[in-house]
Amino acid sequence: MISGPPASGKGTQCELIVQKFGLVHISTGDLLRAEVAAGTEIGNKAKEFMKAGHLVPDEIVTAHGCLDEDAKQKGWLLDGYPRSLGQAQSLEKMQIRSDVYIVLDVPDEILIDRCVGRRLDPVTGKIYHLKFFPPETEEIKARLITRPDDIEEKVKSRLNIYKQNAESVSSSYSNITHKIDGSHSKEAVFKEIESLLSRLHQDKVKIMKSGEKSILDPKKGRTSLSQDKWRGIPTRLNNIPHSREIRKYFYDDVLQATQRAINDGKTRLRVDINIPELNPEMDVYRIGTLMELVRALALSFADDGKRVKVCVQGSMGEGALAGMPLQLAGTRKILEFMDWGDYGAKGTFINIGSIGAAEVDEQDDMYILVAPQNAVGNCIIDDLRAMTNAAEHRPVILINPRLKDLPGSSGIMQTMGRDQRLKYAASFESCYFFRLLYYAGTQYPIMGAIRLDSNI
Repeated sequence: MISGPPASGKGTQCELIVQKFGLVHISTGDLLRAEVAAGTEIGNKAKEFMKAGHLVPDEIVTAHGCLDEDAKQKGWLLDGYPRSLGQAQSLEKMQIRSDVYIVLDVPDEILIDRCVGRRLDPVTGKIYHLKFFPPETEEIKARLITRPDDIEEKVKSRLNIYKQNAESVSSSYSNITHKIDGSHSKEAVFKEIESLLSRLHQDKVKIMKSGEKSILDPKKGRTSLSQDKWRGIPTRLNNIPHSREIRKYFYDDVLQATQRAINDGKTRLRVDINIPELNPEMDVYRIGTLMELVRALALSFADDGKRVKVCVQGSMGEGALAGMPLQLAGTRKILEFMDWGDYGAKGTFINIGSIGAAEVDEQDDMYILVAPQNAVGNCIIDDLRAMTNAAEHRPVILINPRLKDLPGSSGIMQTMGRDQRLKYAASFESCYFFRLLYYAGTQYPIMGAIRLDSNI
């Protein structure tokens, strides 16, 4: 489904989507205008509402909600529907459910400018814009007309009605809603949509090829795999390096816990996972495993249409105290050169940054911070706190943070006061914790583990 206010570019993006993915395009606006032109009963009922600049009532529009066999076979794209809670409920009754609900977000002033400048060619049915897409010839320009619903007063009326209904519709599809900035060029907007839909398609293909049963997780609102996962994994961690199967198990486990926490509205989260390859105090520590975990989290949230910023702290301190924890040396470079998939996620949905308020951009939806930690003589808490303050309600996830106090120098560790630092560090809620159990005083063999998921 794709939705948005009048002139948000739904029709243009739908054309591009259909060309790329071969879906059947269903635009209720076009269908209703066709009914009006044909003088049908539905068309005559809709005509009066459209002339007045009002949304056509649910009982009229819903008549066009059914999908034909072609749409069921190829897949479908609903353009501008549902526009109200009643329409959304009607689709649910017919068990017509979408995989994704895309909302094009455009400021009112841009929408009004787009609408009042639109003109219709009554001969070809082609839509022009006096400013952005002028007609090719004077002959065409002379015959252009303004559609009744493109007058400024009616545009404003439609915008107000749209806003009244948008909240109720978005709440019906909150788990699959992906908001995209529609004020950019059509190419830039489609690049984001293409990346999103390509990943969704790839996931479906994987499910079909694997032959695994797909079920709907009502809390996450997305498809998940029904698998009989073996949980007797801890003792297998005695084998170093860990197998791909073991690593993927933990990546998925962390991801599911983190997604549940965010879906529950939590915004300050921490993940502590202490398997051998992620324990910097052991000689088998692998920075690549940490990066793989971060990538798995970032790509999954990007699949959901979230703009994710992955952040690594930079050099701290001055003079002889300048530097960063050895554990993080080279991490930024590794992230920059990692494989982020074939669908252009990096640079669109995923960006790499540092820790600090200056890294918080308006377009970011969430932040993943890679092992933020204090170093001898330097404290990351100030930069971390400034960043979370700037992020406001947006989720910030700390992966394996180490925020305990270390020996200070030149008063650096005392900028906030120890009590304040500890209180701030404790403000991050643990959404996932995994710690291995050994015989006292040893790190081998592994005898078991403690796993805590705050959401279960």
